[in-house]
Amino acid sequence: MIDEVDEGIRALLAEGDIPDDQGELAFDAPTTDWTSRRNAPTVNVFLYDIREDLERRRTGSVEVRGEDGDLLGWRGVARWFRLSYLVTAWTNRPRDEHRLLSGVLRCLVGHERLERRLLTGSLAELDLSVTLDVAGPMSDSGAATDVWSALGGELKPAIQLVVTAPLAGEWRPAGQPVTEGVVLRPAADESRRLRYAGPTTAQGEGFAAARPRPTPGRRRRGEPIR
Repeated sequence: MIDEVDEGIRALLAEGDIPDDQGELAFDAPTTDWTSRRNAPTVNVFLYDIREDLERRRTGSVEVRGEDGDLLGWRGVARWFRLSYLVTAWTNRPRDEHRLLSGVLRCLVGHERLERRLLTGSLAELDLSVTLDVAGPMSDSGAATDVWSALGGELKPAIQLVVTAPLAGEWRPAGQPVTEGVVLRPAADESRRLRYAGPTTAQGEGFAAARPRPTPGRRRRGEPIR
């Protein structure tokens, strides 16, 4: 799911022509070593925190049916996670960085969610909203400072992007429909097979048991054995 969110962000920025043909888009951690190797204008989208949205947690499962109405299986309910990104711009001059960062902000604030056309994989299959929170208040005022300290770099202007996305629940496929007779094994270990007297649909005559063997009559004394 996380890589699918990354691809959605990449596609959204590409639609806004960010970065342009001369720039790059990266999802790497902006460490000191990474920044020293930059030789082109770069927009960096760094995922630094993943937390479950506990208020949206649910339990249970739902039936999944095909176009013909047949049961395909059961899907556990999705669990929602908040993915927090720091979006930064990297050039040789602060003025160019601010210009590039302004373009990113303009692109992101125009969308409250990732449109379906931008979703791939499980996100597209679930058909649930993937929402965007752009430059909102940080839950921890020192979070950005802590991130930059951990990366070994200096504090840099950044846009906080929080994406709330669903993680698909466990998939349990349904078994194949029964099309053969049922084998009964009595205590005497003599197998008898029920024969199916109709088509494998609800309109058939159903299962019909084999005819029971006739019970032999009692022979009178003196009668010949037949």
